[in-house]
Amino acid sequence: MSISTDPAITLYGMRLSGHAHRVEALLSILGLPHHYVETDADRRQSDAFLALNPLGQIPVLVDGDLVLPDSTAILVYLADRYDDSGLWNPKAPEEAARVQRWLSIASGDLRFGPALARILTLWGGAGSLSDAQRVAERVLRFMDGHLAGRDWLAAERPTIADIACYAYVARAPEGHIPLDPYPAVRRWLERVEAIPALPPMPQSTTPQSA
Repeated sequence: MSISTDPAITLYGMRLSGHAHRVEALLSILGLPHHYVETDADRRQSDAFLALNPLGQIPVLVDGDLVLPDSTAILVYLADRYDDSGLWNPKAPEEAARVQRWLSIASGDLRFGPALARILTLWGGAGSLSDAQRVAERVLRFMDGHLAGRDWLAAERPTIADIACYAYVARAPEGHIPLDPYPAVRRWLERVEAIPALPPMPQSTTPQSA
């Protein structure tokens, strides 16, 4: 693959990746023009891509001379670098800690729950679907209780915590994890999808096994 030398922001990802969607969503919300390079598994093993991220993982953000892998690290960077309001990644200690907690949940329970269940259902691979579904149900119960008395995960307004958690929750049914039992989560998803300029997480067209 060829690597863009244009000084504008470039995002290497895949449209069906929730990790890449987090970054694309915040770029759109902040009104940051960028190039999107669809980077499938084969391209991620190319010398050109491995020069950007030796781990061969997406997403990778290139912003001028900065090359930054890891979706949550990219969210923090973009919010701190380009959000003059400071609202998306708050610095007040209590709010900052709450945001960090949800970024950790996005990288942990959501990754090994609804995200993994979706991967195993749609594309197969190593891992236990039933174990992933159990993790997903546990974290969704927790989220539903947490959101029962509030609109957003970490603050009185949306933050990068909501952006980080959105995609894999929204597409949990693709891993045979119904959202019907979680009314507060479903209302939260509606609020997230109403954020101006936020693109919805695409649905897969891959046939799902029963």
